[in-house]
Amino acid sequence: MVRLAVILMLSFLQTAWAVDRVKVMALFPGKAMLSIDGRNRMLAQGDTSPEGVKLLSADPDRAVVEYGGQRQTLRLGSSVASSYKRRTRLEARVLLDNQGAYSIQGSINGRSVAMVVDTGANLVALSEAQARRLNLDYARRGERTLVSTASGRAKAWSIRLNRVKIGDIERRNVPAVVIEGDMPEKVLLGMSFLSGLQVRHQGNLMLLFKSQ
Repeated sequence: MVRLAVILMLSFLQTAWAVDRVKVMALFPGKAMLSIDGRNRMLAQGDTSPEGVKLLSADPDRAVVEYGGQRQTLRLGSSVASSYKRRTRLEARVLLDNQGAYSIQGSINGRSVAMVVDTGANLVALSEAQARRLNLDYARRGERTLVSTASGRAKAWSIRLNRVKIGDIERRNVPAVVIEGDMPEKVLLGMSFLSGLQVRHQGNLMLLFKSQ
């Protein structure tokens, strides 16, 4: 019996996340007829449909519905699509630039910065100049180290970045190095950020995916 209840609950959850479109067919005081993926559901205020759409309020002018944590106000004949579909993955789109590198405008600790995807780098790497602009307290909080660069060995500070984000993908407490001087010109997005992401190429576009 318990197993059956679990199976039924899983089936309900799978159905509830699969809604593509909700449309208002009729409105009444305290009630609304909703078309949910083509199925008509008469809901009273406070009711939740088998698909997981909850009617918060209704009057002859509008209906307020909630699904997946999102609230929408709909009028007669209006509908809402795809925003109701649960996002199963986050993505970032990175374009190939004129220098043959995959570049993207991302952010570190909420501050915008130009980045280059570098799968050959173990860590996210940025210059002292960039670190100062981002107000990173690398000299006091970081640990002195040496790194290998195209120009040879260089002094650096090992740090952790609170937040690194590109597109929809954000990671926290990301290991990184601040390299002494003004190079690299752009932040190198290394494997301390990229590890575990799915990668797909479409021409000059690199798609990065992260499952939720």
